[in-house]
Amino acid sequence: MSKIEHEVSSGNVFADIGMAEPVESLAKAELARKVGSIIKHRHLNQAEAAKLLGIDQPKVSRLLRGQLKEFSMTKLLDFMLRLDRDIEIRIKKHRSRRVPPRIEVLAC
Repeated sequence: MSKIEHEVSSGNVFADIGMAEPVESLAKAELARKVGSIIKHRHLNQAEAAKLLGIDQPKVSRLLRGQLKEFSMTKLLDFMLRLDRDIEIRIKKHRSRRVPPRIEVLAC
């Protein structure tokens, strides 16, 4: 039986595929996923979500499909505030030499 070749993930798919700014891309994806989760939990349609977020419905559609190029980290954080979420930012010293520093989104 032949061995299957594989690569071990770095833990960041955006870094693994060679995207520019992989740390920010992963954080944005996690924030967008959480926004989508809140919208789903509240049973909002895209038009209702658009009104709440202060954007138009086509942008909500792109957000929910993970097309995040037009959304900055600041805008995604603003969406969290509009969805009645508090935001805490904690900065700590990076301890590992094996993995690069990261931005981590923790949601309750």
